Amino acid sequence: MKKIVLNACAAAVLAAGGAMAEDEKPVFYKDVLPILQENCQICHRPGGANLGGMVAPMAFTTYEEARPWAKAIAKQVTDRNMPPWDASPGQHGQFKNERTLTPAQIDTIVRWAETGATRGNPTDAPQMKEFPAANGWLIGEPDLVLAMPEKYFVADDVEDIYVNINQTITAEQLPKDRWIKAIEFRPGSAAVHHIIAFPLGGIAPGNDPTVYPDGISRKISPGDDIRWQMHYHKEAGPGTGVYDQSEMALKFYPEGTEIKYQMQGNALGRFDFEIPAGDPNYTIQQEYTFKHDSQLVQLMPHMHLRGKSAKYEAFYPDGKSEVLLDVPAYDFNWQTTYQYKDFKKVPAGTKVVYTTGWDNSTANVYNPDPTKAVRWGEPTTDEMSFGYMSFINDSGENEQMFGGGRRGGRGGNMPSLVSLIGTFDKNADGMLQKDEAPGQMARFFDMVDQNKDGSIDKTEAEAADKSRRKQTEQPSL
Repeated sequence: MKKIVLNACAAAVLAAGGAMAEDEKPVFYKDVLPILQENCQICHRPGGANLGGMVAPMAFTTYEEARPWAKAIAKQVTDRNMPPWDASPGQHGQFKNERTLTPAQIDTIVRWAETGATRGNPTDAPQMKEFPAANGWLIGEPDLVLAMPEKYFVADDVEDIYVNINQTITAEQLPKDRWIKAIEFRPGSAAVHHIIAFPLGGIAPGNDPTVYPDGISRKISPGDDIRWQMHYHKEAGPGTGVYDQSEMALKFYPEGTEIKYQMQGNALGRFDFEIPAGDPNYTIQQEYTFKHDSQLVQLMPHMHLRGKSAKYEAFYPDGKSEVLLDVPAYDFNWQTTYQYKDFKKVPAGTKVVYTTGWDNSTANVYNPDPTKAVRWGEPTTDEMSFGYMSFINDSGENEQMFGGGRRGGRGGNMPSLVSLIGTFDKNADGMLQKDEAPGQMARFFDMVDQNKDGSIDKTEAEAADKSRRKQTEQPSL
């Protein structure tokens, strides 16, 4: 579900001059345009950035384009709705993709709007900023573009649907193994809510392209299987159907580049929660303990429409603790990946606790139905709780995909097997084969596969979930 947002500023904070004298009247070309160029035009320009389906609805590259929006821009930056950055001030300066304006920049924009939004002298304008060509890729000219193997029609009567589409990378597309430097996804229609292309990554609303720090990568090879998990969400009704063929672009490291680390990931996931109807502040927690000395590269919280807040806290072996990331006002439409400037060291034994908060009350204007208790589910109108972490270490051993659970609301420490079938069923046959199962589940796969046919169906998964609930006297994750 998308909303049109006035993205007055959608790039990194860059200063555009100091504070002005009280009686000095800001003008567009001399004072405001430099701020818009460095902080706003990455999206607000013809053919501007598509951040996970969030596309700026207007351009601010000329005075004629910006002038009608002067008061709206001023309000958005004053309320700090723009630029879209939801981390608390306590993390200021830690993340390299931080998008904020200085008080002086905000003051300049506000006074420009309040004093008539005047043009000024065009000769005072800075040189026009160069961006990728209209409809170009933000990562630059890609080395390989992969499209969904065929168009998919999102039918008129569809409101919310997940579709899995398999693709094998051919030797013609990719003759040899390559290390990935950057990945960018491009939705093929307005119906796309998010894209996950296992195992390469994906996007959600507001996401930037993935650019791996130097020396860190993920390998892609001819013959690799890619599973496009497409989440479509739109209004249902006659004439609303649309074709989609989304794409992803990849840039590779130059051949021979030394890659020191392969990026690893962990999703602190919970599946067991039930958010009471009308509850304005329901929270749960998940935790994960690192087995190796590691370095956190980035964090990304994920919830749906009732998401209210998210917090990552680290508890170190020496007894110290700190907040890694606090998002007090989570915005479903801007699901930011917070990328560390300097990777955060987490020694072996460090426990990361991830706290999710939801607002299921009438005060949440995006709440589809505050009278309904809400559980985990794929549709946008259900909920999720994931705290993604990307990190590196020297072990060469992949950490488990899901972190352990911690009781809060309802408890438990493993996802339900029924939900895992829906999440990891690569060939979309309604069952889970052993090579599809995440690491923690593969260890007891044979125990669940009662008829020994090499797959787990829904009946077997439900039986195993029921047995686990009985043993623990707790609902399953």
